[in-house]
Amino acid sequence: MKLGILGTGKVALLLSGAWRNAGHEIKLGSRDPSSKNLRFEVTSLADCVSGADVVVNAILGSAALETISAMDADLFAGKTVIDVSNATTPRFELTYSDSSLAARLQEALPSANVVKSMNTAAMSVVTRATVVPTSSLFLSGDSGEAKREAAGLIRDLGWSDEEIVDLGGIETARGPEHYVVMFATLAGALKSEAFNVRLVR
Repeated sequence: MKLGILGTGKVALLLSGAWRNAGHEIKLGSRDPSSKNLRFEVTSLADCVSGADVVVNAILGSAALETISAMDADLFAGKTVIDVSNATTPRFELTYSDSSLAARLQEALPSANVVKSMNTAAMSVVTRATVVPTSSLFLSGDSGEAKREAAGLIRDLGWSDEEIVDLGGIETARGPEHYVVMFATLAGALKSEAFNVRLVR
């Protein structure tokens, strides 16, 4: 599958390496691609989206909505857009306290199918599922097919079906996004990011 990952930071690079190892074709999107010297092909944001089967938003959460809203929304038409970012202020307060970045992206990209996922654990855990014992990742989105695509990519990272929890529509993305506050509290208390939550029923 051709994956277009928006962003060139740590999150984007961890996902790129893991998915390339799983056999996917990776392209990264940047506002200034000529300034990047990475192990992956880096293009403009628009070229990254237009050539991708699935788009992944790994742009810094506080800048993602503005950056993506400035692009031609038609580029995203019919595509699954997986949002893995958490939008916070420099003081680590929620940017969208009454909503979520994923819901805002869905409003900005009405012809795309936005799925929120892979944002409730450190990406070093998400991309290496065996770092911690059995735990959970979550899906939020209005399109069942888009969530199935996202789940397939999560399985490619080593997660099982039992560890992937479908929360429902895009409005449910508020919960996992707001969990970032608890994540930061736990990381501070544990002095580590090598942990995750597990849904026990």
